[in-house]
Amino acid sequence: MEDETEKEEKDDGFKPSVLSFDGEEAAIEEGEREEESVKQEASKQEPSKQGSSKPASVKKSAESVESTDVSFQSFPKRLVAKKVRIADLTKGKYFSSNKEKMEAAYVITLFGENISRANLLGTVTDKFVNDTGSYASITIDDGTDVIRIKAFKDSVWLFDGVRTGDAVVVIGKVKEYQGETYVNAEIVRVIPQEEAGYENLRRLEILEKLNEQNETVESIRRVREHLSEEEVKEYAKRVGLGEEALEVVLKEREIDYKPKILEILSSLDEGNGVDILKLFEISNLSDVIIERAIDELLEDGDLFEPSPGRFKVIKSN
Repeated sequence: MEDETEKEEKDDGFKPSVLSFDGEEAAIEEGEREEESVKQEASKQEPSKQGSSKPASVKKSAESVESTDVSFQSFPKRLVAKKVRIADLTKGKYFSSNKEKMEAAYVITLFGENISRANLLGTVTDKFVNDTGSYASITIDDGTDVIRIKAFKDSVWLFDGVRTGDAVVVIGKVKEYQGETYVNAEIVRVIPQEEAGYENLRRLEILEKLNEQNETVESIRRVREHLSEEEVKEYAKRVGLGEEALEVVLKEREIDYKPKILEILSSLDEGNGVDILKLFEISNLSDVIIERAIDELLEDGDLFEPSPGRFKVIKSN
């Protein structure tokens, strides 16, 4: 019987660069149990985190994934791997694969982008390899959120040479298991120290894309106030958002984050206000959402700015 991964790979029309194996769901469950067991044991002693033994020569620099969207031209109809932040995946809405429509699984981000394959950059915070070498995972953090990258059997070697603290570029399919969004690894590159500037350039590149996407979403929000539901759908279609993406972005825009922002600011303020960068760091909300909430709070008189970039809650009597 085909497992879910094999079905998706047939559906999107390419042969995978590393082989999958039967019973992915069972393998995940076994791997999850082993990983949890090792983590519990870690409170008593330091676990071994050795990888398998493929040659280090298979590791290449981040230069090979320099473009924004890696299209893998050698595979027909292979979906592009888009550069995104981890939070764009974990905070977005996951849609399972659809065999009848020949669609792979994907996430629609809060900015309306459809992501089936992701190109992520982050720092490795944890690594696990089971005793048989049939399952491995790394956890990476990019400052917006954390996500696990998983590999099975013939692809476990992708994590060879990857160590905690390494900056890595990861490319793979977006998946979900028991409510957890993860990435099924296809390519893993450790970024050499001499290429550290690449990380900043990439962040700027993604930020520019997010700003453009946010302008599109905000334009839809504005016209929504004056158009019928069908007219809004038609407008969204003209600017590149389908009905699923429209539903995701409008639902997110309806959430009022101001109370949460006030609560965080109040808890962090030691008397001199709170730097907005600190808010970005710990809130798990997008920069755009935080900035919009702060603007509204300033207008409503609930906040003031004692110095540029620092904010204090105005206590009501």
